[in-house]
Amino acid sequence: MRDRTKKTAFLGVLTAAALLLSYVESLFVLAPGIPGIKLGLANLAVVLCLYRYGWREAAALNLVRILLSSLLFGSFFTMAYSLAGAALSFGAMLAGKRSGRFSVLGGVFHNLGQLLVAMALLGTAWAGWYVPWLLAAGCVTGIFIGACAKAVNRYLPILR
Repeated sequence: MRDRTKKTAFLGVLTAAALLLSYVESLFVLAPGIPGIKLGLANLAVVLCLYRYGWREAAALNLVRILLSSLLFGSFFTMAYSLAGAALSFGAMLAGKRSGRFSVLGGVFHNLGQLLVAMALLGTAWAGWYVPWLLAAGCVTGIFIGACAKAVNRYLPILR
């Protein structure tokens, strides 16, 4: 029972951290003139959860984070973009986890998911001109979040 309580508490801390990072990230624009490019700081909590517990817990954390941050700091459109990006990103991270490069895949596929939603909402492929920028940004942010997750994971107590 004690291990289950620790796990629940740690997942609560990760959820709170993800919400705080979502808020901090909403305060600044990373790439002026190119909407939608962010570091993805809140995804750090999801990657940590995936490292420590597995896909079920990480998927639940991701969903709760998106719903709460969209309600608190965003809108319906924010939620639509985030859910699409998170779904593709999470699938790519699961597929690439064994290779050790799942954070890079996550960053790229998150941006592609958001692009697909933008094209669907706009009803045009015009938003496709973002692809090179989003792929580059996804690689950079994926590497950054992966490196941060690895560093943070090393210093957190082992809670399994």
